[in-house]
Amino acid sequence: MSKTLQAVRGMNDILPDEAEAWEHFEDIVRDWLRGYGYRPIRMPIVEPTPLFKRAIGEVTDIVEKEMYSFEDALNGEHLTLRPEGTASCVRATIQHNLIAGGGPQRLYYHGPMFRHERPQKGRYRQFHQIGVEALGFAGPDIDAELIIMCARLWDDLGLEDVSLELNSLGSAEERAAHRAALIAYLEQHQERLDEDGKRRLYTNPLRILDTKNPDLQDLVEAAPRLADYLGEESRAHFGVVQQLVKDAGIPFRINHRLVRGLDYYNRTVFEWVTTRLGAQGTVCAGGRYDGLIEQLGGKPAPAAGFAMGVERLLALWRESGGEAERAEPDAYVVHLGEAARRLAFRAAEALRGHGFAVLLHCGDGSFKSQMKKADASGAAVALVIGEDEAAAGEIGLKPLRGPGGQQRIALDDLPEAVAGLLFTEEENDDGSV
Repeated sequence: MSKTLQAVRGMNDILPDEAEAWEHFEDIVRDWLRGYGYRPIRMPIVEPTPLFKRAIGEVTDIVEKEMYSFEDALNGEHLTLRPEGTASCVRATIQHNLIAGGGPQRLYYHGPMFRHERPQKGRYRQFHQIGVEALGFAGPDIDAELIIMCARLWDDLGLEDVSLELNSLGSAEERAAHRAALIAYLEQHQERLDEDGKRRLYTNPLRILDTKNPDLQDLVEAAPRLADYLGEESRAHFGVVQQLVKDAGIPFRINHRLVRGLDYYNRTVFEWVTTRLGAQGTVCAGGRYDGLIEQLGGKPAPAAGFAMGVERLLALWRESGGEAERAEPDAYVVHLGEAARRLAFRAAEALRGHGFAVLLHCGDGSFKSQMKKADASGAAVALVIGEDEAAAGEIGLKPLRGPGGQQRIALDDLPEAVAGLLFTEEENDDGSV
């Protein structure tokens, strides 16, 4: 007997009940993004491996340990399942001259990303992200918009216990001065660094500031702060961001340890965090990355954006009492006999042509068993077609949720009759009749 095949570990099926919640969530997200003028873009799931090596950096956990990379056996190309979306979005922007041809762009995308990590709650090997990118905007106003629009989404979703942390990474020159001071400081305490810290000391020392190792917390707290190396222009930019966020009534905390280990990040960085999801507390992370477009071969242009994990947001949404209603048909069609089946198909299509959702019974079954399925479907009305109805070219119409008995309706009059029953049911549900 052959072994039953199962999904790859850390890559999960999303079954119908859960998938409906995902679609409801995605509808909320699309409406929210439309309200801020962001337009959709869709990039391939597979990209050339050099894209991520150049964008993310070869001395990073993602590139060194987590990417699903392979050689295309047909042409020898080195390809990677995308581990994040920003590099792909910027690549598409450069390739199709979006900024040069159409000016600054507000873009968003959503879909699966892939990283070979240890699967745990809220962290999977195939996970889903919503990414928002504002390309070609240099001022602090777009930074503030990205932060403020997140707060509106949390409100739309009814999320609780989500807080904002802010920091500024300054310019490349300011970061370089801080980096030199940070390395000099850490060298004095090199014997205390863990293996990750020692490995990153000269390649990515900023990431040491973000360590979760409790034994290093006092060392990190006493490290030189990037804020002390910011020049007047960077401080002014960050000041405007803070003022606009305050004006929106959004509380925040300046977190000097909030960093990005990649050189193309600059100025504003932010995270929305929660205590409700255990150790995986970040639900959204973003910031300004003015150096990436040039780094990937485009003409220098400013950029900022953020990404949020769908699985974590959905978990937080449910923690806060959110749920999606199950999709239910307006009508369920039961029928018995060959002539009745033919009329049932015509009746179902007639209703669908007027915008109704209709579930047509397929297969055998008595009227009694079919009516049980009709009731379980959640439909408001049942269309009942037997030999007598088929011979007369009529349809039996039976309310399933409200008062009233079965009536027979001509096929041409069916859409209007169903609409009348559904409207009456809505009135009864509202308590207005």
